[in-house]
Amino acid sequence: MKALIFLTLLGAAFAAAEDEKVVGGYECPGHSVPYQVSLNAGYHFCGGSLISSQWVLSAAHCHMSRIQVRLGEHNIAVNEGTEQWIDASRMIMHPYYNSYNLDNDIMLIKLSYPATLNSYVQTISLPYRCPVADENCMVSGWGNTITNGNNYPDRLQCLWQPIIDDRICMNAYPGMLTANMVCSGFMQGGASSCQGDSGGPLVCNGQLQGVVSWGYQCAMPGHPSVYARVCQYNNWISSVMSSN
Repeated sequence: MKALIFLTLLGAAFAAAEDEKVVGGYECPGHSVPYQVSLNAGYHFCGGSLISSQWVLSAAHCHMSRIQVRLGEHNIAVNEGTEQWIDASRMIMHPYYNSYNLDNDIMLIKLSYPATLNSYVQTISLPYRCPVADENCMVSGWGNTITNGNNYPDRLQCLWQPIIDDRICMNAYPGMLTANMVCSGFMQGGASSCQGDSGGPLVCNGQLQGVVSWGYQCAMPGHPSVYARVCQYNNWISSVMSSN
């Protein structure tokens, strides 16, 4: 049953086009999320977060052989004059990424040259502590915005949602969570990240605390979204960036 749940509901792990999205959110004010990037392979397929001028943090299940990182975006359907499109030169998945249960679902992407930081393109801080229950956080992305069917927006969507206590999350997903995952969202459902948001940021009090990873459908009652817990990876991130 566990395998069927993952194959049916976590298609993002096996096909990037089926990754997570924002349901029940709102259009972000233009360019108000300057650390958000779009990963593009001729189409938007995942999100990511700029953590230095030359490095992006995303989800390991978003790995593709060739990726163009698009920064300074709000409406991905038009040229707004604020964009920077930079090819990825390296994609480094976590060495212990498990594609079956999505443990260690995290990846670093090195840009072929540094992005120009300005009011449209900025970095987000890595966490200096782990998130706490009920802390209010923001997830963003260009993913699907409806629970049943497909409605992929051109404009970046945002959603404020709380961190969910680990015990509540473990009860929602018995035997499926690891210490490298954190839940955020609403137990009553109605709003969540969804397909198209995978790899994108969950930011709490100015710190990148989560990477959109997986969930049980979208905005479903009793099943909040699950994120890679970024605070577990500070040492790995620093080591990869300094040695590459």
